[in-house]
Amino acid sequence: MLVFEFKAYGKQQQFSAIDEAIKTVQFIRNKALRFWMDNEKVNKFDLNKYSAILAKEFPFCNELNSMARQSSAERAWSAITRFYDNCKKKVPGKKGFPQFQKNNRSVEYKTSGWKLANDRKSISFTDQKGIGKLKLKGTRDLHFYQITQIKRVRLVKRADGHYVQFCIQVDRSENIEITGNSIGLDVGLKEFYTDSNGVAVENPRFIRKGERRLKKSQRRVSKRVKGSKNRGKARVILGKRHLKISRQRKDFAVKLARYVIQSNDCVAYEDLRIKNMVKNHCLAKSINDASWYMFRIWMEYFGKVFGRITIAVSPNGTSQECSNCGTIVKKSLSTRTHVCSCGCVMDRDWNAARNILSRGLSTVGHTGTWGNTLNACGELTATDVEVILHRQVDS
Repeated sequence: MLVFEFKAYGKQQQFSAIDEAIKTVQFIRNKALRFWMDNEKVNKFDLNKYSAILAKEFPFCNELNSMARQSSAERAWSAITRFYDNCKKKVPGKKGFPQFQKNNRSVEYKTSGWKLANDRKSISFTDQKGIGKLKLKGTRDLHFYQITQIKRVRLVKRADGHYVQFCIQVDRSENIEITGNSIGLDVGLKEFYTDSNGVAVENPRFIRKGERRLKKSQRRVSKRVKGSKNRGKARVILGKRHLKISRQRKDFAVKLARYVIQSNDCVAYEDLRIKNMVKNHCLAKSINDASWYMFRIWMEYFGKVFGRITIAVSPNGTSQECSNCGTIVKKSLSTRTHVCSCGCVMDRDWNAARNILSRGLSTVGHTGTWGNTLNACGELTATDVEVILHRQVDS
């Protein structure tokens, strides 16, 4: 599944109609969730039927396309199934009970309710919300794909305007030459990662560099009166600041992941639990700013596209174990140099990267580069491309 995004251009009344459609989606999603809470043994099809009942009961729901209403109900069901799965897997802590949505920013159409122009430079929405024809501006060319391959069309509202996303069903695969290289990666906060060859990539620290402007924009929002137009303008400026940092992170992760995958036939990396690591309030901001999880997701994606092997291994003890002789050398987090009795002296992260590579190469039962990957401890790690693409909408 590919997601192409275009900037939408139109009149102010069209954008107001898009905002109204987004509010309708949030209303249907929350009503479907309440219907599930109040009734027993409710399934996905019951929520789809309930969306049709809401259309008869509320005129503004009837103005939205029928498939868009079904997509809204499916969003509620997605949160419900995620809660059920966490309960079955006995995930420690909170299981993620579905919550009512307060700030929805997208509306999703399926195969009806929209019509793409022949020149692929504009799109018209044919439901009764009054969105009409929107001009599209972007770098992607939709002429390479058939209309039947477009399975979803999303209207997304962001701080700098409205966007149109096309979800195209196609299997992407590219053939590149074999390099014969294998690499292990140890991510960190000082350097973004250090590989098993001793090469370190600098951590860009985007939020640290833009923190001064963020704080200034936040102070402006705080000083404005709630509900005033000036406060609304200040919020838009603050949103643009955060959006720029988010885009910088994604651009850095995508380009670096593509380079790493194309330069190596096998890539081993740590199977980190970021959710647990950010519980340390002293390091939470720096860990989130590094965006290790996004880097890993794109490495796995490009591993599938280019036919490379990606292996997630357990990080336990990789910094303590000597990569030369295997001796355990205890060291605190502040100790940045690995010194072993065998005479091995090197940077702590370099030593860990070498251990990660050796564990990855010795993994038994590796089954693929995407979806099902066995780490060094025999645990199954999975990444669902549909979930990641859905999260991109609100990122």
